Amino acid sequence: MCIRAVCALLCGMPGFDAYRKNINPCPRTCGQGPLWAPMAGCPALSVAGLRLVAARAMPRKDPQVTHTPEESAKPGFRSDVSVELVKHSAADTDVLWAARVSTAGEQSLDELTKDPERSKGLINYLMRDRHGSPFEHNSMTFFISAPIFVFREFMRHRVGWSYNEESGRYRQLQPVFYVPGEDRRLVQQGRPGKYEFVPGTREQQELTGRVMEASYRQSYVAYQEMLDAGVAREVARAVLPVGLFSSMYATCNARSLMHFLGLRTQHEQAAVPSFPQREIEMVGELMEAEWARLMPLTHAAFNANGRIAP
Repeated sequence: MCIRAVCALLCGMPGFDAYRKNINPCPRTCGQGPLWAPMAGCPALSVAGLRLVAARAMPRKDPQVTHTPEESAKPGFRSDVSVELVKHSAADTDVLWAARVSTAGEQSLDELTKDPERSKGLINYLMRDRHGSPFEHNSMTFFISAPIFVFREFMRHRVGWSYNEESGRYRQLQPVFYVPGEDRRLVQQGRPGKYEFVPGTREQQELTGRVMEASYRQSYVAYQEMLDAGVAREVARAVLPVGLFSSMYATCNARSLMHFLGLRTQHEQAAVPSFPQREIEMVGELMEAEWARLMPLTHAAFNANGRIAP
């Protein structure tokens, strides 16, 4: 912006003439005062003047928060979950150098340049005899999108896990809700501790979808009504159900993930049976697939030894 443009801009500001009469003239060449000094090369620079120019030149933003338009706030329904591996430092060699420091000291770092396949017997030994700490020297961060009720179960796992979840206090929650798919078994048979789930009838499936969707729609209308009336987000969110989708980052190591998988997935190689809710098992299966790709030897040893975390 040239000095003439700045002059025109400033002179058009209300009260600027009065301001200019009250400022001290520039001690050198510009003769107009501190606001003009930066444009004229004068050493009497005025940061305040530059900020005033910038503020005047930039369009004013309305600080008032506006809610999502009605057409973009229509509820959506999902029967899946999503898991994305966003960051990792995890490999089978991490287990080996951590284990070999016991006998090799600083020479254990040589494992970083060696093929871990040659030492898969050591990984299996550590898993079988439950020497767990070498499996902790790695890290995986997942971005997970799932219903809130999944996260409430998930966060029972505390050791070796870190979480940060989307906040209903600081943002307007989006109307995306969970409805079971046709492959979700709906009916529980048997007594607690010894039960199984079986597929529901067509009528039960239709009822579940219809009732859940109607309930979700009603709750989100109530949520928006309170927001539009000026009620705080942290208060209005109380009407939303646990079937609402949320998102979070979850960071773990291989040992903590194995413990999670041992409890939250069913597997034919598991030495101890588990009875997880299907929705959290869906998350576990996706996480396990990513981990198996990063640490195939460790994953194989986990399966071979009954899927029990060391």
